[in-house]
Amino acid sequence: GQAAFRIKSPGGKIIVIDPWITGGPKAPAQYKTNLAALGKIDVLLVTHAHVDHIGDAPTLAKMHNVKLYGPADMMTPLNTLGILPPELTHRFNKTGVVEPAPGIKVTAVKAEHSSLLLWRNPVTGKNESHPAGEAVGYIIEMENGFKVWHMGDTGLFGDMKFIGEYYKPDLILIPIGGGQFVMNPVDAAAATRDLIRPKYAIPFHYGTFPPLRGTPAEYMQALGSTSTKVLPINPGDTVEF
Repeated sequence: GQAAFRIKSPGGKIIVIDPWITGGPKAPAQYKTNLAALGKIDVLLVTHAHVDHIGDAPTLAKMHNVKLYGPADMMTPLNTLGILPPELTHRFNKTGVVEPAPGIKVTAVKAEHSSLLLWRNPVTGKNESHPAGEAVGYIIEMENGFKVWHMGDTGLFGDMKFIGEYYKPDLILIPIGGGQFVMNPVDAAAATRDLIRPKYAIPFHYGTFPPLRGTPAEYMQALGSTSTKVLPINPGDTVEF
């Protein structure tokens, strides 16, 4: 419903990214009211600490006894504040590579965005803001070599061309909502068409809050004639490659 994706790899591994579900206004009802309905989780990734991305990740990590992988300086406050124990977190930074499950390789890459952890202190009952490192995107390589680039929250930046040429993602998951936070449809189209040139693109991060006004139709119109196949799926939909 925002940036959350559940990916089943060719080898049957379940990868969950940015699971803002119980608080997500467009999250499918069967998951919104019952996180266990997501089933098993083998790999849990978060791109940055904003609530619409970290969301239910700590709860899912404890529910499934699975490590949460994410930016190094996001993991530290999760540990020091007692949100997650160290054994359920794994720290890595941009260009860092992890293999969180057999046959699955994840590389952290650049994203142009911020990251801040909002935490309610149980003693004072007040919200506290804690620095949470830098936002990232992920290149996720499956057992068969198929690569997905979850771009996280990001603005347009020139190194998208380098990332596209170097990692050669088959599929990009790209934010298009615009407003004050992420790329708008025109920016996202320029990134897709001129810098990355993937085989497939799934737009996300739109239509949940009033500022996120960009739509898949606007993205596809701005994209124009291209070899990239856009798959504008709705929350809860499944697409197979």
